[in-house]
Amino acid sequence: MRVELAQALVETEEGHRAEEILRKCVHCGFCNATCPTYNLLGDELDGPRGRIYLIKGMFESNEVDEHARFHLDRCLTCRNCETTCPSGVEYGELLEIGRNYIHESSPAPKLLERLLLWVVPYHRRLSLLVRFGRLFRWFAPKSLKRMMQPVRSVRTEDDGEDASVTLLQGCAQRAMTPEVNRHIAELLRARNVSVQLRSSEQCCGGLHLHLGRHEQALRKMAANVEALFDDATSAYLSSASGCGVTVKDYGRLLNTPKAKALAERTQDIAEFLQQFTFETHPNIQRVALHIPCTLQHGQRIQGLIEQILERTGYELMPVRDAHLCCGSAGSYSLLQPELSEQLLERKLACLEEQTPDVIATANVGCHLHLKSGTNTRVVHWVTLLH
Repeated sequence: MRVELAQALVETEEGHRAEEILRKCVHCGFCNATCPTYNLLGDELDGPRGRIYLIKGMFESNEVDEHARFHLDRCLTCRNCETTCPSGVEYGELLEIGRNYIHESSPAPKLLERLLLWVVPYHRRLSLLVRFGRLFRWFAPKSLKRMMQPVRSVRTEDDGEDASVTLLQGCAQRAMTPEVNRHIAELLRARNVSVQLRSSEQCCGGLHLHLGRHEQALRKMAANVEALFDDATSAYLSSASGCGVTVKDYGRLLNTPKAKALAERTQDIAEFLQQFTFETHPNIQRVALHIPCTLQHGQRIQGLIEQILERTGYELMPVRDAHLCCGSAGSYSLLQPELSEQLLERKLACLEEQTPDVIATANVGCHLHLKSGTNTRVVHWVTLLH
């Protein structure tokens, strides 16, 4: 793609990187074939190729385009297009640069965005909001109800500073599905793996990054590195793939020795558990598996959870369009509720086609989103292992 960025941007690190990514695009359009919003809306500007042109236009004119803001806001950041792209265009990184440029040049934060940024990265605030919000759940918009589902109070024990691994608790997962962390800790201890939990763990910075607050995101990430990193810890385990994909990218984003070391030692829980054997849940056999976008397109981990569950003894149901997003996408389900609900309906239709006993997934956002739209039981996949 021919690119002629405004001189003021060419001279910046972000502009130089954006130009590199833009030049890789050969406008073949393969990305549109696997883009959930393009498939839903049929609008070129709601597909990766169209959004790339919108970002290019902004950077060449050095002006914020409100049309571009509208269509970039409607992107899920699922990165399915990256898996499809034959030219290796780093679309997710380009989108980060574009959203940050829009926010810095012409900030127009929505009230809901500000509320999310004030609450979600702080698990205690989020826990209080969920508990308080349950009193008004039946009056809340559907998009907010999934944040107000009943939460059991669960305490996960810590094996101390000499533990073999550190379990990343996450913000939303610690507040909304804490039983997942406890189950993982029990699984590991039963296999002679001691587990450390860091009470000082900070938000991974993913929410700020995806909403175009790049500098704030970097500050969150740097604080998290300082809170977590210990040279003696061999592995940091993440069971929320949305957090895991961000922490694994710390090396690129922060470019410090500690950040790179933390990123290199971070594993999705499936990568660590593949070395063990498990037993099935006595009342569950048929499983419909939803692999989150942050796992299959972000971390590029495909087939591993399936292998573990099948080896354990579960029957995995075939799922049509398994590569497509469920519509959760972090804050997307709250900020773009209409599109999110349409994507949820499509995804659940595919997951429930074979009448599974349960639907299993690997990220807290997908878990709550799917659960809000079906009567079929929805679980984190690790809770099927015993």
